[in-house]
Amino acid sequence: GCVPEGAGGSGAPAVQLVRPDGSYPTRPLAKDVVVVKVIQNEVANIQQAPSIEEGLQANLDTMVRLARQACSTGRKPDFLLYNEFPLTGYSEGSREEKLRFTIRIPGPETEALGAVARECDTYIIFGSYARDDDWPGHILSLNAVIDREGKVVGRYWKTRNVKRLTPGNEIPTTTIEGVRDRYRERYGIEAEFPVLQTEYGNIAVSTVQMDPLVFAAYGMRGVEIMFRTATLFSPFEVRAIAQFNNFYSAMSNITFPPESPFAAGGGHSLIVGPRGEVLAEEPSNTEAIIEAEIPIAAFRKGRRIPHYPTEVVAPVFAQYVQEIPLNHMDLPADK
Repeated sequence: GCVPEGAGGSGAPAVQLVRPDGSYPTRPLAKDVVVVKVIQNEVANIQQAPSIEEGLQANLDTMVRLARQACSTGRKPDFLLYNEFPLTGYSEGSREEKLRFTIRIPGPETEALGAVARECDTYIIFGSYARDDDWPGHILSLNAVIDREGKVVGRYWKTRNVKRLTPGNEIPTTTIEGVRDRYRERYGIEAEFPVLQTEYGNIAVSTVQMDPLVFAAYGMRGVEIMFRTATLFSPFEVRAIAQFNNFYSAMSNITFPPESPFAAGGGHSLIVGPRGEVLAEEPSNTEAIIEAEIPIAAFRKGRRIPHYPTEVVAPVFAQYVQEIPLNHMDLPADK
């Protein structure tokens, strides 16, 4: 098979993203069965808090309380999954204004959550609006992975935003798609669909929705458990994506107050299996913790990445032109 060009232009070493025999790199498993717990809860919007510091602390206190609850009831978790922005909430306004309501990863919040991860001996995964001195002026939609030692071992960018999601508005976060060439130059092509090989299985984390091709790329990269953080998601889509790509998946959604116009889309977090079967689901829009066991060793045994008809569809895909091009956030302002 063809090996894609490496990052950083000519002369850079080639990087193998997909093995031609369908196998994929892994770490040895520490156990045969792992426990995934998904936490769903309401988030205080720090834009409305008395101060940013007070708002962040209140949300962090909630995360810690729920993690300790998850660790002291039911089975001991190996992964704890939170929603898209449990620390910051969703803010309104221009990019400049929204930048105020972001965090740094790593930062004091991940330090506090790392202490809980060590105490519970679990991975902690959550999304957040974030800022980075390497990307001044950009709001990043990051997913952080904290390991059992309390260290941030992953800071995963969102691949792309859904366009035309609501009339007259576009999501202002910077994604890989929006600055793809600069991202690739800085982090390497393999960081565009990053898979974390852990002692509990190969995981990836994404906030993407309604993008089956993005998840197919993750499937080709050897994902076994796809952790998802999103808001107002489709349970059907989560099940379909898991079945199409033969992996386990979990989605955490925030909850909304009953009077909110979004209340009907709150909650309903779920964990699904590789046939699209629901292993655990929270039927309400209220604070809750759900859990499921994943027989990771049995699942991995003899497994290959799914079969994708890339050669069949290649002539059509080669001629398709995206309406909004790669690197659009690096275009001149008048464009």
